[in-house]
Amino acid sequence: MAESEDMFLRAKHRTFSGLTEGAESKWTGPFCFIQAADPQLGLMKAWRDGDCDEAGDEWAEEVELTKLAVGAVNQLRPKPRFMALCGDLVHAMPGTSFREDQERDLKAALKGTDPSIPLVFVSGNHDLGNTPTPSTVEQYCSAWGDDYFSFWVGGVLCLVLNSQLFYDASACPQQKEAQETWLEAQLSRASSTSAEPKPKHILVFQHIPLYLKSPDEENDYFNLQREVRQNLLDRFKKAGVKAVFSGHYHRNAGGCHGGLDMVVSSAIGCQLGEDTHGVRVVVVTADRVIHRYHSLEQLGARGIDEDLRKLLQA
Repeated sequence: MAESEDMFLRAKHRTFSGLTEGAESKWTGPFCFIQAADPQLGLMKAWRDGDCDEAGDEWAEEVELTKLAVGAVNQLRPKPRFMALCGDLVHAMPGTSFREDQERDLKAALKGTDPSIPLVFVSGNHDLGNTPTPSTVEQYCSAWGDDYFSFWVGGVLCLVLNSQLFYDASACPQQKEAQETWLEAQLSRASSTSAEPKPKHILVFQHIPLYLKSPDEENDYFNLQREVRQNLLDRFKKAGVKAVFSGHYHRNAGGCHGGLDMVVSSAIGCQLGEDTHGVRVVVVTADRVIHRYHSLEQLGARGIDEDLRKLLQA
């Protein structure tokens, strides 16, 4: 990655410095990107120990898995336009032991990413705290870039959201209000009949899923509350959002309802189900957004599945 304040191209002032409006607002043909989630350095040891409230005092496994993911993504042809990391970058909560060390080691592991593949960082509950505060949001932004922002890529508008502000903003109501105002403006502009440029698709990236299997499922630690969920679903559908990409669940899940695809991807790091360590390959065509989870071993050995590769050649 190009060196700036640190090694990353980062979101600042609600837009992404790596991919911006202009040339990127025009559709130029099919492309792919990578959606990943939850490297969460420190969780694997904490999970085995049965105490996930602790920060986890070892994270060599997650570092190696992150490097494996970087290596697999780097060798893909055609190259992905970007890679989004959908939250829980590290396990240690703000202000706890190992936080700085875990962030340092994750950045070191990601530094090998091909400079032509921008990294897009999405904030998770472990990055901000389950109940974020103005201070924890500021700390995250200083380390990784804005907690919500937009960017364009190949004619597609992407919105990155801070889902903790939907989950529990009791300690930072002003931040919640600011994101709400910004999001409403983004959705209104993108869906306007006079919008210029007009996005080919609208995609959303956040850490906590709207739902795991069904929009009417019960509230759970791993989804957004039903009232909040339905509000977002209605607004996203009205604006024409094609898909919402998330992590948090450490398993693959999701569903498509009313034309809106809810994509829940398992983790680079600790698995809580039967899935393997992996990332999701997303192919964007003029009419569709097609995605498939690939294990890191599969992606490194064989690359993108052949049927997805053919879509990129259309």
